[in-house]
Amino acid sequence: MGSGAEGRTFTEVGADGVALITFINPPINSLSFDVVGSLKYNFEEALRRDDVKAIVITGAKGNFSGGFDVAALQGIQAGKIEKEERPGFLAVEVITDIFEAADKPSVAAIDGLTIGGGLEIAMACHARISTPTAQVALPELTIGIIPGFGGTQRLPRLVGLPKALDMMLKSETVKAEEAQSLGLVDAIVSADELVNTARQWALDIFHGRRPWVVTLHKTDKIEPLGEAREILKFARAQAKKQAPNVQHPFVCIDVIEEGIVSGPRAGLWKEAEAFQELLYSDTSKSLVHLLFAQRGTSKVPGVTDMDLVPRRVNKVGIIGGGLMGSEIATALILGNYPVILREENDKLLQDGIGRVRANLQSSVKEEKMSEKDFEKAISLLEGVLDYESFKDVDMVIEAAIEDLSLKQQIFADLEKYCPPHCILASSVSTVDLNVIGDLTKSQDRIVGVHFFSPTQPLLEIVRTRQTSPQVIVDLLDVVEKIKKTPIVVGNCPGFAVNRMFFPYAQAATLLVERGTDAYQIDRAITEFGMPMGPFRLADMVGFDFAIATGTPFVHNFPERSYKSMLIPLMQQEKRAGETTRKGFYVYDEKIEASPDPELEKYIDKSRSISGVTIDPKLENLPEKEIVEMIFFPVVNEACRILDEGIAVKAADLDIAAVIGMGFPPYRGGIMYWADSLGSKYIYSRLEEWSKTYGDFFNPCAYLAERAAEGAPLSSPVEEADLRRK
Repeated sequence: MGSGAEGRTFTEVGADGVALITFINPPINSLSFDVVGSLKYNFEEALRRDDVKAIVITGAKGNFSGGFDVAALQGIQAGKIEKEERPGFLAVEVITDIFEAADKPSVAAIDGLTIGGGLEIAMACHARISTPTAQVALPELTIGIIPGFGGTQRLPRLVGLPKALDMMLKSETVKAEEAQSLGLVDAIVSADELVNTARQWALDIFHGRRPWVVTLHKTDKIEPLGEAREILKFARAQAKKQAPNVQHPFVCIDVIEEGIVSGPRAGLWKEAEAFQELLYSDTSKSLVHLLFAQRGTSKVPGVTDMDLVPRRVNKVGIIGGGLMGSEIATALILGNYPVILREENDKLLQDGIGRVRANLQSSVKEEKMSEKDFEKAISLLEGVLDYESFKDVDMVIEAAIEDLSLKQQIFADLEKYCPPHCILASSVSTVDLNVIGDLTKSQDRIVGVHFFSPTQPLLEIVRTRQTSPQVIVDLLDVVEKIKKTPIVVGNCPGFAVNRMFFPYAQAATLLVERGTDAYQIDRAITEFGMPMGPFRLADMVGFDFAIATGTPFVHNFPERSYKSMLIPLMQQEKRAGETTRKGFYVYDEKIEASPDPELEKYIDKSRSISGVTIDPKLENLPEKEIVEMIFFPVVNEACRILDEGIAVKAADLDIAAVIGMGFPPYRGGIMYWADSLGSKYIYSRLEEWSKTYGDFFNPCAYLAERAAEGAPLSSPVEEADLRRK
């Protein structure tokens, strides 16, 4: 019996007297109010029945439960669900007082994903049996809340305080073997034996052959109070370093401490109250928005809604084994794709193969891969000096230097050797993708794949005017398999991510030349939540790279670019950033940065060349205004990107800003943050600055239209689509 057609539980009572209650809510048996209500109904019915001795809870089709449905939580945040249905208080009223306090034992039979509320329900059972492939986690902090079904109280009692803190604060996923060693799981059996073993275990508890363990009453894993407080103190210090601008990690620690100091029942009530408050916080709303935005990046209007099925990519060719080519090859090999790497001569080829080997070996050193897995992975790589082996590849990625004529020749050669269905991709970053295929007749299968740094999961799929939708669908499938987040964008200088952020460094330089302290700017931007400020970032990437990436924007968008001689002047003095130990900062042997008093002389000289003077209003600029003058031009450029159709969804730009540029996720992404301030406000500030400081700040037509209508920069229709997907 259940309370909803889509989300429910189902009960079967066997001849052995065990009631088997199964979660049924495809695809991952997520929890909802219907599911929890159905579970409560069926559990209470099992308690009432005289023929039921014990209860086993499991999930249908290979997953126990993937946790509470985030769409339901978003419904609560939006006020679409009655406040009486408060999920946090279910921890006490249902899970503790009905499930855990029952006079019949319950056992959780865990397979597949068991996370969030699913794990919390399992922890309230009197034992847990899992399969070897089960994975457990409490990832609630990733969406700005804390575990709300009693997890803050039960997890420390099962695994000890240090591990519980890691699992909650870092959202660590634990596999079955470790879960058993921690005491979170009582036994591991095969999937075929799971339910029967759980049934027998439940009967053994009923008959007294195994202990009846009430998790909330366990104390053997809890450290003495003084030691526990030291552990919690250290956790707070770590949270302050890693997430100084958000409160939910500290709330989580406080709730855990309440349970240790005042008892688990007090901890449960504090958890329920805190969960409810955090659920309505701006941080949680922002992070939930990002979660749906990330899920939606692979949904492309006019492409993925055409019922196209991705074609299987069996083998990939890569042209060029330099730093980028070798990184791309590594990512594909880790995704289990056979790779053929082509180079111009044997030395370059061996260098490229060596880079791939070193990349894979680093995974072994970090214990992400065994030696056996390494040997299997490296066997997927083949090095060649010609195109003969490209006759059966399904995709080629060109990763040669940024030279148009060279790339055009490569694509002309590829057309001769590769099969007609082969995707012809370029890792282009500055050359115009539209003209790369001019010497071919294959423009419909030419596409850009803009990889960021190896550690970043973002990948821009760049389509030209001719790129086939089938090619995009195929690539989206490949990107999923290599565990990257795709953003499908149109072709333009810098594509979406780099173009959106080109005003970022330029705005910082404009402020410095007009009197704002460079180090004050970096402090304000890091306080806002960026990993580092624009000047520290310039030092880290190097001035050569900064100039190379910035020049195309000055060339293509001269009317709204701020041109400065500051970095070239510093380069003349052999300052190039971290590599020379001198840039905007000076660096010691450990690359620790310190302000440099000499910086002012370069600023003075650049100011003189640019013909600008110090503006007293900018000399003591409040942090809030620094942030706005740095980021509002970024928002302005993002609006142009949307208006031109380079990006199809504002939410894609949110994900691009967070993953690609380090924009603080708890602010929801660049466009979501902008909407929290309002299009009218942003327009008015840019308009005001443009009158004083020139066209660099001139608001674009798209922003002006939205401001005139009082409309958000991202449409409500788009937000609704994200929730559905």
